[in-house]
Amino acid sequence: MKVLLSILFSCVLLTVQSQDINLLLKEAANLEKQQKEPEATEKYKQILLLQPIHMEALVKAAELTVILAQRQTNKNAKRLYFETALAYANRALLADSNNADANYAMSMASGKMADVETENKKIVTYMKEVKRFSDKALSINPHHAKANYALGKWHYEMTTLSGIKKIAVKLFYGGLPDGDIEKAIQYMEKCKSLEPYFVTNYLGLALAYKENRKPAQAIEVLNKLIKLPTRTSDDIASKAEGVRLLELMQ
Repeated sequence: MKVLLSILFSCVLLTVQSQDINLLLKEAANLEKQQKEPEATEKYKQILLLQPIHMEALVKAAELTVILAQRQTNKNAKRLYFETALAYANRALLADSNNADANYAMSMASGKMADVETENKKIVTYMKEVKRFSDKALSINPHHAKANYALGKWHYEMTTLSGIKKIAVKLFYGGLPDGDIEKAIQYMEKCKSLEPYFVTNYLGLALAYKENRKPAQAIEVLNKLIKLPTRTSDDIASKAEGVRLLELMQ
């Protein structure tokens, strides 16, 4: 009898917990739509208290923490946010290493850590992780929009790495694989077709076309970018940069 009651109690507890998580997910999604990223992040944290390996909550917490990092004016504070995002992504990967979202989150967070790192050796490590995890995400799900963007951005950044830095990286740390601007465009175009409202991808795609000496295509992408709806605070900065770049190119 005690065993039966224990089982029934566990079932009730799981049902209540599931209802709580579903409600929190809805609340978090609504807050995201209102561009209230700090409040949405807190909702995802509440989910993780109930279910520490909830994949969607871990990935969303990583993404939103990156957005919050962009608002930080202090370099140390920004780095701390990026480190926190990487920790969420790592928890997602540990929960399921064959999940495309988890691998994308690791790629995204590693890229952000490369942006704030100052040591060449660590930059190389993070950039290698960007490619490794985005490749893995796309091997699991070739139609993962943001993983396509991450790999496209990686190719763009490897192509545009300054000559002196590229020589230093190759000389002292074994180098990085070569980037390919055509592949950068290919992956970002695929992301655009899969997720047509992902503003950041449009900016990256325009820069890739510009680097590839295709100004007409770059201008076309930028004109589309500035007309996209603003869905996150990151979009505001990307659209402002798009306007600036468009004015320079026209």
